[in-house]
Amino acid sequence: MPNSKGTIHKDSIVNNRIWRCEQPRLYEYLPGAEEGKGTAVIVIPGGGYIKQAYETAGVSFAKWLNTCGVTAFVLLHRLPNQTDIEDPSIAPVMDAQRAIKWIRAHAEEYRIDPNKIGVIGCSAGAHISACVNTSKDDFSKCGDELDDVNYRPNFAILVSPAAKIKGLGESQKNLGGNIQKLMERFPIDVLIDKTTAPMLMIHASNDKTVSPLNSVEIYKALLTNGVKQSSLHIFPLGGHSISLRDQPGTTAFWPEIAEAWMREIGVLESCK
Repeated sequence: MPNSKGTIHKDSIVNNRIWRCEQPRLYEYLPGAEEGKGTAVIVIPGGGYIKQAYETAGVSFAKWLNTCGVTAFVLLHRLPNQTDIEDPSIAPVMDAQRAIKWIRAHAEEYRIDPNKIGVIGCSAGAHISACVNTSKDDFSKCGDELDDVNYRPNFAILVSPAAKIKGLGESQKNLGGNIQKLMERFPIDVLIDKTTAPMLMIHASNDKTVSPLNSVEIYKALLTNGVKQSSLHIFPLGGHSISLRDQPGTTAFWPEIAEAWMREIGVLESCK
């Protein structure tokens, strides 16, 4: 495994949260054979880069995507606070890049279009989703047959995205050293250019953990660089890490908006 010191660190899982990931991996969730739209989405759970809420922000998202005809994969990646990693600041991004490559290389097996592969994440998971959508560097190369496979997604859905945006201090408090390095290494609004795939941002005005202005600045950068079909929705309520169910007021409609947006950009058309 690249970017590893070769030491043994077992998974640490408490209360449906994974605090240490021994080895990055994907869990597949497949729609019915007749319901598949030829689209795949990698779900990247959030957890402030110190844990991954793989149930509420992982499995539940995958099952919802299945109802849309989407083939879903939940990614468990290595975390920046793990001591068994050589460069913790790139580990989550390289694991996500590798996941995109692996799915794209196995597209025929899963009956998906290799040009309809997206990512979705909450909070830190949304930041990783934005990183793989904007990074110019392939950190996942390891000398095998996947080195030449495209590592960038075709679209991204960011829910309550954390980001390193100049002047927005709320999302930058109490960060550990390696997490701070990761955030500074991938300034999303700076990395966005005309090659960036469309992004949908979902945020709440009353998010006290990550300012909704993060999503605003990301959207401004998308507009400035001519990234068409991107969309921004900021709801009055919902707090941080907006979940799928039991959301207040209009925030409850965000899954329908996300599905409609995927149809709007043409990734939920029936596979030919």
